[in-house]
Amino acid sequence: MKRATLATIKSFVRKSEGLHISVRSRFDGMCDGVRRVDNDGFTPVESVNLEDSYRLGIPGAWFVRGSRDWFTPYAADGWAGWEVSNCCGTFVLAVRA
Repeated sequence: MKRATLATIKSFVRKSEGLHISVRSRFDGMCDGVRRVDNDGFTPVESVNLEDSYRLGIPGAWFVRGSRDWFTPYAADGWAGWEVSNCCGTFVLAVRA
């Protein structure tokens, strides 16, 4: 399998109907590090802007770029997509499988 890149994620977002996001952790300036986020699972993505290179226009998503993002295939509990990790935290972009 080829290594996933930001282009892989953009293609997934562009082709996906019913895209959802689940933020797992995010940067917290109070502790100067990344902390887990208590969340209620996946929330629908209302809008996408692929021209926004650091967020793709998706609230809760962030990309550091410069090969500092890690992309892992995600499949669990009826969801399929990509988990994105970087120094700002971790989130999952997925659709119902």
